[in-house]
Amino acid sequence: MELKIRNVDPFVVKTFDEMAKKRSISRQELLNSILTKVAYEHGMNESEAQLKMLVQKNISAMEKMADKVEKLENLLSDLMEE
Repeated sequence: MELKIRNVDPFVVKTFDEMAKKRSISRQELLNSILTKVAYEHGMNESEAQLKMLVQKNISAMEKMADKVEKLENLLSDLMEE
């Protein structure tokens, strides 16, 4: 797929050209690798946020279950004493 960007500051273009030259690759290869990295990092950040939310929900559910188990233990203990 082709992507065109217009009105890029000449300083930015020169900087990318220098970066590409240091790596012995073309500007196109450099920009392609940068864009790919940014896209994958964005996807990973979203996945990480979803995972954190899921973990937090699981922790909350486990805390509620622990409270209920403790109440049941106390109830059983009280019944055993009678």
